[in-house]
Amino acid sequence: MRTFIFACVHNAGRSQISAAFFNLLADPTNAQAISAGTHPAEQVHPVVVEVMREVGIDLSQAKPQKLTAELAQNAEMLITMGCGDECPYVPGLIREDWPLPDPKGQAVEAVRETRDNIKQRIVELIEQRRVPAVQMPKRHSRS
Repeated sequence: MRTFIFACVHNAGRSQISAAFFNLLADPTNAQAISAGTHPAEQVHPVVVEVMREVGIDLSQAKPQKLTAELAQNAEMLITMGCGDECPYVPGLIREDWPLPDPKGQAVEAVRETRDNIKQRIVELIEQRRVPAVQMPKRHSRS
């Protein structure tokens, strides 16, 4: 099983969105995503739950979790979410950083934009890393 970790500081927004889209689009018999944070929040941001519900994904029961060595064990890749110096470092993992705005305190329109940006990045990641997919939306070019 190939494992991809999506991490940010609080594991309450960007990383939750990323893991949800990855797990929706990737073939679950071949790959999985885990989301985690260096300082997990108590809950996923309500605006994130709202915008994900709009696209048929329920994050209302998702719980932020701490990124640990055990969690990262055997993972293939760590994708961080523009968290700067607070981004986790896990030795031995391929790492990529996606500079995305934190949805905390953002208007719903801005969070929708971030959600859509993340979805497109997930589609590209799945294609680039040759992860078998169960369903793939059409690609749109990012500006």
